[in-house]
Amino acid sequence: MAPRRRRLAQRRKALGYSQEAFANELGIAVSTVSRWEAGATDPQGWVHPKMAKVLKVTPEGLAGLLAPEVTVSDRSVVYTAAPPGDTDDMKRRDVLSLLAVTGALIALPSSDSSSSRPRVAASLVETGPELNAHLWKVFGLSDSKRAVYPMVRHQLGLLAKGLGENQSEGSRQQLCALVGDLYQLAGEIFFDANRYTDAAHCYTLAATASKEAQAFDLWACALTRHAFVELYERRFAIAAPILSVASRVAEHGNSQLSTRYWVAAVQAEVHAGLGDLDATKRALDDAEKVHSLSGQLHDGGWLRFDGSRLAEERGTCYLALGRPDLAEDALTAALSQQLSLRRRGAVLAELAALGVDRRDLDQAGYYTRAALGLASQTGSGYIGKKLEGVKSRLVSLMADSRASALHQQISALDSAV
Repeated sequence: MAPRRRRLAQRRKALGYSQEAFANELGIAVSTVSRWEAGATDPQGWVHPKMAKVLKVTPEGLAGLLAPEVTVSDRSVVYTAAPPGDTDDMKRRDVLSLLAVTGALIALPSSDSSSSRPRVAASLVETGPELNAHLWKVFGLSDSKRAVYPMVRHQLGLLAKGLGENQSEGSRQQLCALVGDLYQLAGEIFFDANRYTDAAHCYTLAATASKEAQAFDLWACALTRHAFVELYERRFAIAAPILSVASRVAEHGNSQLSTRYWVAAVQAEVHAGLGDLDATKRALDDAEKVHSLSGQLHDGGWLRFDGSRLAEERGTCYLALGRPDLAEDALTAALSQQLSLRRRGAVLAELAALGVDRRDLDQAGYYTRAALGLASQTGSGYIGKKLEGVKSRLVSLMADSRASALHQQISALDSAV
């Protein structure tokens, strides 16, 4: 049975709305509201802003209302926001403590002892895959990725508790797969906040857990995400061998999934960072082969690559290689697609960087301001990191007041994030 959303129903009632009145406010069917609150379906992304307005909550608050309740053993667990005063540093130490505990439990040999009933583990094996998929979906729909943290943190705690119970080897492998999945999501949250070291810790544990589960695609994706940390720190020579290993691991995975093609796409960015145009083109061509696959290419969670981002990735690569002609075509094509706010902001920042490289400060200003608006709206460090590249390019043009103004605007974002 799907987890219910009682907090959503409680908020609706607290504001005096019946299901029918709430549906009328949103312009949808009453049955749709009923299915949302029953946990049978998820609200589509387009309705989220209107829901938040009607329910008088922030986007982060809405993400909390849409999170499900999950029954584990004999107690109900309801996801809530982090407690007051829970600073970023406290959250960081919290996750690092969990990493240490979970890593130790994965390293310990399994036990099939029947001295205690593995109640938490059994429940997690049954409900965990669906809940993990839901958390990835909330992460994808939320403009502020940090809003998902309390939900992910709670589930990671339950997974650690489940691993601590005596259980069969089969159950342990399933739990390790869930850990490998969810620690990748935890890493994504830290990565989006520019906390790269914390993200790397999460990806390392995700890779270890996935290896224990013999889940090769999950393992390869964890390694690829780890390489992204080095890629965005411009440590291309460090990222290259990680991706080489990820490619080898992916070869042992499901050939009908897009894993190996995602690895190739990231390898292209690394080759571009190293200045190798031919290797970049070969890797991009390998990544394009994803379009030859049919059926279910990914799970929408830890593996989301379907080739739809290749235009963006080509633009990024060609910009790094100093080929503005190729970069602009690719980035303009990407901008014409349906993109999330986070992705759109990143493409706008790349186009701004292209404008600076051409010394076209009108173009640079137009795209920089658009990207800054999205970075402020989403709180995304990912867009901010892209804008740092624009800022560094502007230094050589600071004699121009327009360049100086843009530099100051990006610096103001750095202070706010």
